[in-house]
Amino acid sequence: MKARHLLFVTLALGAGCRAPSGGIAEDALNTRALVTTLASDAMQGRVTGSAGERRAGDYIIAQLERIGAKPLPGRSDYRMPFEFTAGARDGGSSMTVQSNSAEPQRFDSRSDIQALSFSDQGSVTEGIVFAGYGIVVPPGQEIDYDSYAGLDVKDKIVLVLRYFPENAERNRKALLARYADLRHKARAARDRGAKGMLVVAGPGSPNAGAIIPMTFDSAIAGSGIIAASISDRVASVLFANSGHTLADAQRALDSGDASVPGFELPKVKTTIATSVIREKRTGSNILAYLPATSRPDVSKPWIVLGAHYDHLGNGQAGTSLAGKDEAGRVHPGADDNASGVAAVIAAGRALARDGRQRNVLLAFWSGEEIGLLGSAAFVAAPPVPLHAIAAYLNFDMVGRMQDNKLFVQATGTSNAWRRVLERANVPAGFDLVVQDDPYQPTDVATFNDAGVPSLSFFTGAHSDYHRPTDTADKVDYRDLDRVAAFGADIATRIDALATPPVFVKVDRPVASRPSRGAARVFTGTIPDYASDVKGLRLTSVVGGGPADKAGLEKGDVIVEVAGQSIANIYDYTYALETLKPGVGVKVVYTRGSERRETTLTPAARN
Repeated sequence: MKARHLLFVTLALGAGCRAPSGGIAEDALNTRALVTTLASDAMQGRVTGSAGERRAGDYIIAQLERIGAKPLPGRSDYRMPFEFTAGARDGGSSMTVQSNSAEPQRFDSRSDIQALSFSDQGSVTEGIVFAGYGIVVPPGQEIDYDSYAGLDVKDKIVLVLRYFPENAERNRKALLARYADLRHKARAARDRGAKGMLVVAGPGSPNAGAIIPMTFDSAIAGSGIIAASISDRVASVLFANSGHTLADAQRALDSGDASVPGFELPKVKTTIATSVIREKRTGSNILAYLPATSRPDVSKPWIVLGAHYDHLGNGQAGTSLAGKDEAGRVHPGADDNASGVAAVIAAGRALARDGRQRNVLLAFWSGEEIGLLGSAAFVAAPPVPLHAIAAYLNFDMVGRMQDNKLFVQATGTSNAWRRVLERANVPAGFDLVVQDDPYQPTDVATFNDAGVPSLSFFTGAHSDYHRPTDTADKVDYRDLDRVAAFGADIATRIDALATPPVFVKVDRPVASRPSRGAARVFTGTIPDYASDVKGLRLTSVVGGGPADKAGLEKGDVIVEVAGQSIANIYDYTYALETLKPGVGVKVVYTRGSERRETTLTPAARN
């Protein structure tokens, strides 16, 4: 990341390593100390908005001051705070059903009604319209499907089934699953004028009749509609005068036939009162910059290097994969992502020693683990104009290299990247795995959405991911220093360009990863999202989960699920959308050179 006559900055020292002029001594960088401190128990897992996050931020700021990085122009503080929702709970939602002249029936038990985590707070009294699965597939897709076709739901309450049609043809079912997230359903109801939405798990669905858990939702605001989950007992009361049963209605819909209509539930009026208590907290990004040392007339005078510094605390936030014997322990997050923080600081120190014609912004995001919140807050209110950013370089999990492989993702965001990477890798000597896809589960996705040419560096998944075992002693510091040097070199090459990289929009893969809101099954597999093998390599399996029980292990490569060939992660998630909880399917996989088969029985996801 810097000047016109470039020297590759070798940060890793030792036998056979070169430290040319401009290099940085190991005792000055000490990435081991950076990772060890950030991953220590004193940081308490660095949950966004916590005292541990604050201490980690203080430590990062101290390192930035040491390398001469300054607060952004016009600011006196390195911190950029943002507000977020740290959790939500039901404060006592209730529902009253008035049917004909009978006495009103009130439901207020958590087993009968509970607000959804994204619900607005308030009450509404209206009639009920059953809108099937409540799914609307946008125009231009492979199929036409609109649960609201022919229905007038303006100023009404809609009742919809959870999940998606169970018996639809496989390709159709997979597409419907992509639009079955509860927030998608709430938006569809709201956009058609509904005042409220009730969701029930039908008798033919996983978790039949059960209330939906009030899951963590990091949005500060609600969804613009009152929304709640109800039991099958409540649904049967709503259906009582309709001439239908919930079971019959679901059976008619489960073929996936778009022509099966919804209908009004007559002679019934319902009052829903939702109470959602959201705990607000403040997280902080840490932002500093190295000012340009010369002022030529360059377009896009900023280069950004970023890494998230938050993690999972004791596993109470984000997606902990701790086993039962690990529950409640500090998740140190040494590789995820103290390693990325160390790489940015190390690269920043290298860049600080040479001249540059562009400003270099060193960014440390919080809230990544709960939805890319910090980088999103930056883009929403940018302290540096987004159109002035020549490139964004992201470092996430760069401390556990295997077989000299460095994954470089989001390379499709500019046609300039292949040439830059090829030249920078001559002295670096990595076995680069180049991936065009910018839609990664890390902060590079935020900058891609903002139209900024981006790259993301990643050394691969491992079985310690999101567990208390992701400790500092497992990081390979020699290779971490090499990654930091590579990033500094790329930033230098970008800085030297008179014309910065031009952004290219990459089409989102057709089979994108399903959200947790739509997923119905749990398999206990932990995919390696960066693997370049044909199939899906497992970085681990959840102990006691369906994959573990089926005999699958770390390193296995799944090549077929339920008769569907698996060539990549997208094929795999596509296949999962067609599976049913409790129904075993044949899984074909390779272990080393041996091809094997097993039966995996997915479990229902709550």
